Amino acid sequence: MADDHDSSLTEGERFVLRLHPHWKTLLGPILILVLVAAAALALVILLPSSASGPVVRLVIGAVALVAVIIWFIVPLLRWRTTSYELTTRRLRLRSGIISRAGRDFPLIRISDVSFSHDLIDRILGCGKLTVESAGEHGQLILKDIPHVQRVQSTLFQLVEDEQARLSRDER
Repeated sequence: MADDHDSSLTEGERFVLRLHPHWKTLLGPILILVLVAAAALALVILLPSSASGPVVRLVIGAVALVAVIIWFIVPLLRWRTTSYELTTRRLRLRSGIISRAGRDFPLIRISDVSFSHDLIDRILGCGKLTVESAGEHGQLILKDIPHVQRVQSTLFQLVEDEQARLSRDER
């Protein structure tokens, strides 16, 4: 659970859940990391001794490092800096490595919450969350949500609680 005293929260609002995309989103980048390391090692080992001077090894290492940064480090940082936050009043999406972007969906505008997952997602414990919202945004689809069934039921309950709170306040 996150700190309830976050200055970005409104009066009476509190955090309920904070998630990152499921770790399965890192499987591709991890595979690329292994392939780049194996290719660099194979090149260094298999190059003829006449062509494998320090400059060639340095070039191979530099190319491997750039590939690791582009195809592993950047996706890892993107995964780590993406968060889905549920509060008692809204669904908040935050992302960005250097610059940050955010999008908020007031719970009162959410009309339907559903989830789906295929066999692999079920095995890994993740899935797709679909949030229907009244207004210009329409449908929001969040992929690779960990514990998607629990998130869906929590979000559904929060929407009902917010609707009840607002109808009490109107009286």
